[in-house]
Amino acid sequence: MIVLSLAAPSLALLALVAESLFGYPQVLFRAIGHPVTWMGRVIAAGDVFLNRESMGDGKRFAGGCGLVVLLVALSVIAGHALHLFLSSLPFGWVGEVLIASTLIASRSLADHIRDVAHALDKDGIAGGRIAVSRIVGRNPAELDEHGVSRAAIESLAENYSDGIVAPLFWCAVTGLPGLIAYKAINTADSMIGHRNARYEYFGKAAARLDDLANLIPARVCGCLVAVSAQPTRRIGKAFSIMFRDAGQHVSPNAGWPEAAMAGALDVRLGGPRSYGAVQTDGAWLGDGAADLTSLDIRKALLIYKRSLVLLALLLALLAVSTGVTA
Repeated sequence: MIVLSLAAPSLALLALVAESLFGYPQVLFRAIGHPVTWMGRVIAAGDVFLNRESMGDGKRFAGGCGLVVLLVALSVIAGHALHLFLSSLPFGWVGEVLIASTLIASRSLADHIRDVAHALDKDGIAGGRIAVSRIVGRNPAELDEHGVSRAAIESLAENYSDGIVAPLFWCAVTGLPGLIAYKAINTADSMIGHRNARYEYFGKAAARLDDLANLIPARVCGCLVAVSAQPTRRIGKAFSIMFRDAGQHVSPNAGWPEAAMAGALDVRLGGPRSYGAVQTDGAWLGDGAADLTSLDIRKALLIYKRSLVLLALLLALLAVSTGVTA
Protein backbone atom coordinates (compact mmCIF):
# COMPACT_ATOMS: atom_id res chain seq x y z
CA MET A 1 0.00 0.00 0.00
CA ILE A 2 1.38 3.40 -1.00
CA VAL A 3 0.62 6.30 1.30
CA LEU A 4 1.44 9.82 0.10
CA SER A 5 1.95 12.85 2.33
CA LEU A 6 1.83 16.20 0.59
CA ALA A 7 4.56 18.75 1.18
CA ALA A 8 3.25 22.02 2.61
CA PRO A 9 3.51 24.11 -0.61
CA SER A 10 1.69 21.39 -2.56
CA LEU A 11 -1.05 21.33 0.07
CA ALA A 12 -1.44 25.11 -0.25
CA LEU A 13 -1.64 24.94 -4.05
CA LEU A 14 -4.20 22.14 -4.15
CA ALA A 15 -6.28 23.80 -1.43
CA LEU A 16 -6.43 27.00 -3.49
CA VAL A 17 -7.46 25.08 -6.61
CA ALA A 18 -10.10 23.07 -4.73
CA GLU A 19 -11.62 26.13 -3.07
CA SER A 20 -11.60 28.12 -6.31
CA LEU A 21 -13.51 25.33 -8.05
CA PHE A 22 -15.95 24.25 -5.36
CA GLY A 23 -15.99 26.79 -2.54
CA TYR A 24 -17.62 25.71 0.72
CA PRO A 25 -20.96 23.98 -0.02
CA GLN A 26 -23.94 25.71 1.56
CA VAL A 27 -25.51 22.38 2.40
CA LEU A 28 -22.43 21.56 4.48
CA PHE A 29 -22.53 24.96 6.15
CA ARG A 30 -26.16 24.49 7.12
CA ALA A 31 -25.44 21.00 8.44
CA ILE A 32 -22.26 21.53 10.48
CA GLY A 33 -21.34 25.20 10.21
CA HIS A 34 -17.80 26.19 9.26
CA PRO A 35 -14.41 25.77 10.99
CA VAL A 36 -14.25 29.54 11.52
CA THR A 37 -17.64 29.49 13.28
CA TRP A 38 -16.32 26.75 15.56
CA MET A 39 -13.34 28.92 16.42
CA GLY A 40 -15.73 31.80 16.96
CA ARG A 41 -17.62 29.86 19.62
CA VAL A 42 -14.43 29.28 21.59
CA ILE A 43 -13.52 32.96 21.35
CA ALA A 44 -17.03 34.05 22.35
CA ALA A 45 -16.92 31.76 25.39
CA GLY A 46 -13.55 33.20 26.38
CA ASP A 47 -14.95 36.70 25.98
CA VAL A 48 -17.77 35.90 28.41
CA PHE A 49 -15.64 34.32 31.12
CA LEU A 50 -12.36 36.24 30.82
CA ASN A 51 -13.50 39.76 29.89
CA ARG A 52 -15.90 40.85 32.61
CA GLU A 53 -16.49 44.51 33.36
CA SER A 54 -15.66 43.88 37.03
CA MET A 55 -12.11 42.88 36.07
CA GLY A 56 -9.25 45.35 36.01
CA ASP A 57 -7.31 46.19 32.87
CA GLY A 58 -4.43 43.91 33.84
CA LYS A 59 -6.65 40.89 34.34
CA ARG A 60 -8.44 41.56 31.08
CA PHE A 61 -5.13 41.77 29.23
CA ALA A 62 -3.93 38.56 30.87
CA GLY A 63 -7.21 36.85 30.00
CA GLY A 64 -6.89 37.90 26.36
CA CYS A 65 -3.30 36.63 26.23
CA GLY A 66 -4.37 33.33 27.75
CA LEU A 67 -7.19 32.95 25.26
CA VAL A 68 -4.88 33.56 22.31
CA VAL A 69 -2.30 31.09 23.61
CA LEU A 70 -5.04 28.49 24.10
CA LEU A 71 -6.41 29.07 20.57
CA VAL A 72 -3.00 28.75 18.94
CA ALA A 73 -2.10 25.68 20.97
CA LEU A 74 -5.37 23.91 20.19
CA SER A 75 -5.04 24.82 16.51
CA VAL A 76 -1.50 23.47 16.20
CA ILE A 77 -2.39 20.29 18.08
CA ALA A 78 -5.52 19.73 15.98
CA GLY A 79 -3.68 20.44 12.73
CA HIS A 80 -0.80 18.14 13.60
CA ALA A 81 -3.15 15.34 14.69
CA LEU A 82 -5.18 15.63 11.49
CA HIS A 83 -2.02 15.62 9.39
CA LEU A 84 -0.62 12.52 11.10
CA PHE A 85 -3.92 10.66 10.85
CA LEU A 86 -4.64 11.52 7.23
CA SER A 87 -1.04 10.91 6.18
CA SER A 88 -1.40 7.34 7.39
CA LEU A 89 -4.33 6.64 5.07
CA PRO A 90 -4.33 5.84 1.35
CA PHE A 91 -5.42 9.02 -0.42
CA GLY A 92 -5.59 10.73 2.96
CA TRP A 93 -3.97 13.73 1.31
CA VAL A 94 -7.32 14.39 -0.39
CA GLY A 95 -8.93 14.87 3.02
CA GLU A 96 -6.11 17.21 4.06
CA VAL A 97 -6.60 19.27 0.91
CA LEU A 98 -10.35 19.52 1.52
CA ILE A 99 -9.83 20.58 5.14
CA ALA A 100 -7.27 23.22 4.11
CA SER A 101 -9.58 24.49 1.37
CA THR A 102 -12.27 25.36 3.94
CA LEU A 103 -9.90 27.88 5.54
CA ILE A 104 -9.44 30.07 2.47
CA ALA A 105 -12.12 32.07 0.69
CA SER A 106 -11.12 32.99 -2.87
CA ARG A 107 -14.43 31.95 -4.45
CA SER A 108 -16.75 33.38 -1.81
CA LEU A 109 -14.83 36.67 -1.71
CA ALA A 110 -15.30 37.15 -5.46
CA ASP A 111 -18.98 36.23 -5.15
CA HIS A 112 -19.61 38.78 -2.37
CA ILE A 113 -17.84 41.59 -4.21
CA ARG A 114 -19.60 40.74 -7.48
CA ASP A 115 -22.93 40.87 -5.62
CA VAL A 116 -22.27 44.52 -4.77
CA ALA A 117 -21.70 45.41 -8.43
CA HIS A 118 -24.83 43.49 -9.47
CA ALA A 119 -26.89 45.17 -6.75
CA LEU A 120 -25.75 48.66 -7.80
CA ASP A 121 -26.61 47.96 -11.42
CA LYS A 122 -29.97 46.32 -10.70
CA ASP A 123 -31.32 48.11 -7.61
CA GLY A 124 -29.29 51.29 -7.43
CA ILE A 125 -27.83 52.74 -4.26
CA ALA A 126 -30.38 51.03 -1.99
CA GLY A 127 -29.39 47.59 -3.28
CA GLY A 128 -25.71 48.48 -3.20
CA ARG A 129 -25.90 49.52 0.45
CA ILE A 130 -27.57 46.26 1.41
CA ALA A 131 -25.00 44.18 -0.47
CA VAL A 132 -21.97 46.04 0.85
CA SER A 133 -23.27 45.89 4.43
CA ARG A 134 -22.64 42.12 4.30
CA ILE A 135 -18.90 42.57 3.82
CA VAL A 136 -17.87 45.80 5.59
CA GLY A 137 -18.26 47.16 9.09
CA ARG A 138 -18.81 50.81 8.18
CA ASN A 139 -22.23 52.48 8.19
CA PRO A 140 -23.72 51.83 4.71
CA ALA A 141 -26.52 54.38 5.19
CA GLU A 142 -23.97 57.19 4.77
CA LEU A 143 -22.48 55.81 1.55
CA ASP A 144 -23.38 57.07 -1.91
CA GLU A 145 -22.72 55.03 -5.07
CA HIS A 146 -19.06 56.04 -5.05
CA GLY A 147 -18.68 55.21 -1.38
CA VAL A 148 -20.28 51.79 -1.85
CA SER A 149 -17.96 51.07 -4.78
CA ARG A 150 -14.85 52.14 -2.86
CA ALA A 151 -15.90 50.10 0.16
CA ALA A 152 -16.34 46.99 -1.98
CA ILE A 153 -12.94 47.39 -3.65
CA GLU A 154 -11.20 48.11 -0.34
CA SER A 155 -12.84 45.02 1.17
CA LEU A 156 -11.70 42.96 -1.81
CA ALA A 157 -8.09 44.08 -1.41
CA GLU A 158 -7.96 43.66 2.37
CA ASN A 159 -9.75 40.31 2.44
CA TYR A 160 -7.62 39.02 -0.41
CA SER A 161 -4.67 39.52 1.91
CA ASP A 162 -5.94 38.09 5.18
CA GLY A 163 -8.50 35.65 3.74
CA ILE A 164 -6.41 34.08 0.98
CA VAL A 165 -2.76 35.09 0.72
CA ALA A 166 -2.01 34.95 4.44
CA PRO A 167 -3.58 31.54 5.15
CA LEU A 168 -1.93 30.10 2.03
CA PHE A 169 1.41 31.62 3.06
CA TRP A 170 1.27 29.95 6.47
CA CYS A 171 0.04 26.73 4.90
CA ALA A 172 2.93 26.72 2.43
CA VAL A 173 5.43 27.39 5.22
CA THR A 174 4.10 25.21 8.04
CA GLY A 175 1.36 22.99 6.60
CA LEU A 176 -2.05 22.37 8.11
CA PRO A 177 -1.11 23.26 11.74
CA GLY A 178 0.07 26.73 10.74
CA LEU A 179 -2.92 27.31 8.49
CA ILE A 180 -5.39 26.48 11.29
CA ALA A 181 -3.43 28.55 13.79
CA TYR A 182 -3.46 31.56 11.45
CA LYS A 183 -7.22 31.34 10.96
CA ALA A 184 -7.71 31.17 14.73
CA ILE A 185 -5.58 34.29 15.21
CA ASN A 186 -7.33 36.17 12.40
CA THR A 187 -10.77 35.18 13.68
CA ALA A 188 -9.85 36.34 17.19
CA ASP A 189 -8.68 39.68 15.81
CA SER A 190 -11.92 40.17 13.89
CA MET A 191 -13.99 39.41 16.99
CA ILE A 192 -12.06 41.00 19.87
CA GLY A 193 -9.19 42.96 18.33
CA HIS A 194 -11.00 46.29 18.52
CA ARG A 195 -9.87 49.52 20.14
CA ASN A 196 -12.86 50.29 22.33
CA ALA A 197 -13.72 50.20 26.01
CA ARG A 198 -14.52 46.48 26.06
CA TYR A 199 -11.62 45.15 23.99
CA GLU A 200 -8.81 47.69 24.42
CA TYR A 201 -6.98 45.36 26.81
CA PHE A 202 -8.67 41.99 26.30
CA GLY A 203 -8.16 42.04 22.53
CA LYS A 204 -4.70 43.62 22.45
CA ALA A 205 -2.81 40.30 22.19
CA ALA A 206 -5.06 39.07 19.38
CA ALA A 207 -4.67 42.32 17.44
CA ARG A 208 -0.89 42.46 17.79
CA LEU A 209 -0.42 38.80 16.92
CA ASP A 210 -2.64 39.23 13.85
CA ASP A 211 -0.53 42.22 12.78
CA LEU A 212 2.59 40.08 13.10
CA ALA A 213 1.06 37.10 11.27
CA ASN A 214 0.06 39.33 8.34
CA LEU A 215 3.29 41.31 8.14
CA ILE A 216 4.82 39.35 5.24
CA PRO A 217 1.60 38.13 3.53
CA ALA A 218 0.18 41.66 3.22
CA ARG A 219 3.26 42.85 1.38
CA VAL A 220 3.29 39.76 -0.81
CA CYS A 221 -0.39 40.41 -1.58
CA GLY A 222 0.32 44.02 -2.50
CA CYS A 223 3.00 42.90 -4.95
CA LEU A 224 0.67 40.31 -6.50
CA VAL A 225 -1.98 42.99 -7.03
CA ALA A 226 0.52 45.48 -8.45
CA VAL A 227 1.96 42.97 -10.93
CA SER A 228 -1.58 42.09 -12.02
CA ALA A 229 -2.45 45.67 -13.02
CA GLN A 230 -4.11 46.03 -16.39
CA PRO A 231 -3.06 47.61 -18.67
CA THR A 232 0.51 46.59 -17.87
CA ARG A 233 1.74 50.19 -18.07
CA ARG A 234 0.10 50.70 -14.68
CA ILE A 235 2.29 48.10 -12.96
CA GLY A 236 4.99 50.63 -12.20
CA LYS A 237 2.45 53.13 -10.88
CA ALA A 238 0.81 50.45 -8.72
CA PHE A 239 4.15 49.70 -7.07
CA SER A 240 4.90 53.41 -6.68
CA ILE A 241 1.54 54.14 -5.03
CA MET A 242 1.87 51.07 -2.82
CA PHE A 243 5.28 52.05 -1.45
CA ARG A 244 4.25 55.70 -1.11
CA ASP A 245 0.82 55.34 0.51
CA ALA A 246 0.70 51.98 2.32
CA GLY A 247 2.14 53.47 5.50
CA GLN A 248 -0.60 56.10 5.66
CA HIS A 249 -3.26 53.47 6.37
CA VAL A 250 -4.34 53.09 9.99
CA SER A 251 -3.50 49.38 9.74
CA PRO A 252 0.17 48.35 9.45
CA ASN A 253 -0.82 45.74 6.85
CA ALA A 254 -4.11 46.56 5.09
CA GLY A 255 -2.60 49.58 3.36
CA TRP A 256 -0.34 47.43 1.19
CA PRO A 257 -2.98 45.60 -0.88
CA GLU A 258 -5.34 48.60 -0.81
CA ALA A 259 -2.72 51.07 -2.03
CA ALA A 260 -1.58 48.59 -4.69
CA MET A 261 -5.18 48.21 -5.88
CA ALA A 262 -5.61 52.00 -5.96
CA GLY A 263 -2.53 52.30 -8.15
CA ALA A 264 -3.50 49.36 -10.37
CA LEU A 265 -6.91 50.92 -11.03
CA ASP A 266 -5.58 54.51 -11.10
CA VAL A 267 -8.18 55.58 -8.52
CA ARG A 268 -8.32 56.84 -4.94
CA LEU A 269 -9.36 54.54 -2.10
CA GLY A 270 -9.70 55.08 1.63
CA GLY A 271 -10.52 58.52 2.93
CA PRO A 272 -12.84 59.44 5.82
CA ARG A 273 -15.34 56.76 6.83
CA SER A 274 -17.97 56.01 9.46
CA TYR A 275 -18.26 52.89 11.63
CA GLY A 276 -21.61 53.35 13.34
CA ALA A 277 -21.24 56.46 15.48
CA VAL A 278 -17.45 56.50 15.12
CA GLN A 279 -15.96 58.74 12.45
CA THR A 280 -12.41 58.16 11.21
CA ASP A 281 -10.26 60.50 9.13
CA GLY A 282 -8.60 57.91 6.92
CA ALA A 283 -5.92 58.97 4.46
CA TRP A 284 -6.54 58.78 0.74
CA LEU A 285 -4.56 56.12 -1.13
CA GLY A 286 -3.73 56.79 -4.76
CA ASP A 287 -3.92 59.78 -7.10
CA GLY A 288 -6.88 59.04 -9.36
CA ALA A 289 -10.58 59.81 -9.16
CA ALA A 290 -12.60 58.81 -6.09
CA ASP A 291 -15.94 58.78 -7.96
CA LEU A 292 -16.03 55.02 -8.47
CA THR A 293 -18.86 52.90 -9.86
CA SER A 294 -19.79 49.26 -10.36
CA LEU A 295 -17.54 49.23 -13.44
CA ASP A 296 -14.53 49.89 -11.21
CA ILE A 297 -15.60 47.01 -8.95
CA ARG A 298 -15.55 44.69 -11.95
CA LYS A 299 -12.13 45.98 -13.01
CA ALA A 300 -10.87 45.27 -9.49
CA LEU A 301 -12.27 41.73 -9.72
CA LEU A 302 -10.34 41.17 -12.96
CA ILE A 303 -7.12 42.25 -11.26
CA TYR A 304 -7.97 39.97 -8.34
CA LYS A 305 -8.50 36.98 -10.67
CA ARG A 306 -5.24 37.63 -12.51
CA SER A 307 -3.38 37.83 -9.23
CA LEU A 308 -4.93 34.53 -8.09
CA VAL A 309 -3.48 32.86 -11.18
CA LEU A 310 -0.10 34.40 -10.38
CA LEU A 311 -0.39 33.20 -6.77
CA ALA A 312 -1.14 29.67 -7.98
CA LEU A 313 1.91 29.77 -10.27
CA LEU A 314 4.13 30.89 -7.40
CA LEU A 315 2.84 28.07 -5.20
CA ALA A 316 3.40 25.61 -8.05
CA LEU A 317 7.00 26.75 -8.44
CA LEU A 318 7.52 26.45 -4.70
CA ALA A 319 5.96 22.98 -4.70
CA VAL A 320 8.20 21.80 -7.53
CA SER A 321 11.33 23.28 -5.95
CA THR A 322 10.67 21.67 -2.57
CA GLY A 323 9.18 18.39 -3.80
CA VAL A 324 5.51 17.55 -4.17
CA THR A 325 5.50 14.95 -1.38
CA ALA A 326 7.07 14.92 2.03
